[in-house]
Amino acid sequence: MKEKQLFFCRECGTEVTKWQGQCPGCKAWNTLVEAPAGQAAKLKSKAVTYSRLKAAGVQQAKKPLNISDVKTSDDERIPVGLDEFDRVLGGGLVPGSLVLVGGDPGIGKSTLLLQTVRLLSKKGIRTLYVSGEESERQIKMRADRIGDFGDEMLLFSETAMGEIIRAVEEVQPVVLVVDSIQTVYEESVDAAPGSISQVKEVTGTLLQLAKSRNITIFIVGHVTKEGNVAGPRMLEHMVDVVLYFEGDKTAMYRLLRGVKNRFGSTNEVGVFEMQNCGLVEVPDPSAYMMQGRLEDEAGSVVVCAMEGTRGFLIEVQALVCRTSFPVPRRTAVGTDHNRVNLLMAVLEKRIGLPLGDCDAYVNVAGGMKVSEPALDLALVAALISSHTGKAFASDTIFFGEVGLVGEVRAVSQAERRVAEAVKTGYKTVVLPESNKEAVIKGGNLKLDGVKLVGIKHVRDLGGLA
Repeated sequence: MKEKQLFFCRECGTEVTKWQGQCPGCKAWNTLVEAPAGQAAKLKSKAVTYSRLKAAGVQQAKKPLNISDVKTSDDERIPVGLDEFDRVLGGGLVPGSLVLVGGDPGIGKSTLLLQTVRLLSKKGIRTLYVSGEESERQIKMRADRIGDFGDEMLLFSETAMGEIIRAVEEVQPVVLVVDSIQTVYEESVDAAPGSISQVKEVTGTLLQLAKSRNITIFIVGHVTKEGNVAGPRMLEHMVDVVLYFEGDKTAMYRLLRGVKNRFGSTNEVGVFEMQNCGLVEVPDPSAYMMQGRLEDEAGSVVVCAMEGTRGFLIEVQALVCRTSFPVPRRTAVGTDHNRVNLLMAVLEKRIGLPLGDCDAYVNVAGGMKVSEPALDLALVAALISSHTGKAFASDTIFFGEVGLVGEVRAVSQAERRVAEAVKTGYKTVVLPESNKEAVIKGGNLKLDGVKLVGIKHVRDLGGLA
């Protein structure tokens, strides 16, 4: 008898019996894919999974616990030793957590995790690195470039879920790395490795293994061309922490971004530089990203952007020139080009800047991608500076949101942004007037000669250049 086929949505995991153009769950188009999911296979898969976990010494909870009887402590976290990594994780590894690390091929996911298990093994913490893409010899060749490893670091090249559980039972690691989730398969599921059925089943087994044995498990996930982790969208809902490793492979740095974290704040960012010896931390990203900036150049300004609780000083460049084509060209790298078009329309309408027949090119230097509203004022300043040919003072930074009538609105975490400017040595901060009053009233900052310039409308920028 032919096994029943179901269709799964890649985005939300909704199951339907026949193919449809639109998912009935999340309303996304062309996201349904076919996968075998017969009832017998499901029952067999669950039975095999539970029997394996039981054989591995995993004990299920016997009864519900009163929440007041559950003891927690900050001492339970295990610091990795990479300050940038620990920052994103919220202070270190939490035993019993399942962490998903995603990113483009070649961005450095495996290198980051290899460095992580190296530091843990040096502390005497037993780790097991399971690779389905490389042999032990290939991993060793890459590890030799990173440094010496402790005796508690163990390698295992395997893709069968049953063999991985057997190895965990034998080794009893504190930290387990599975690279990658798309290569591991459950024998009882009649589907190819990397398919939705396999990814769901393997992730569920690893989740049960992490919670029951109280070990930290890292799983590496490939990403699609849209930038999302391949597989069902529910994969991100199943895990405790979702980390994305970002950055252009040709750029000088990498960003580790926390998208989801059940044990700490989200949207935290760690900055690394890829070198021959692996990933090196960048403790002061602002000074690092300002390297090579030319001073007193028209069209170049500095903005203080926030990533989580951390401030970054980033250079924003604009080039405005007359066009010989009927339709001007507008290009933006590192920010939304629609936002650039909107701000150019505000400048033309509210202060009479003739930009309708001009090409405009905007670049956020260093390959950073910034989408927060606080970038608006810096974009406006760079466009005005490039069009007029007048440069703003090189020791000036900008931040603020610009509305459609040209007003400059307050943004969040203004005090942190000003503190970053003070720390880096900038002498003038151009910010919304309401933010200036709040910073002065707060009295928590020693400005040390730093001048705060509050503005209410974009026309006030004319007297600063």
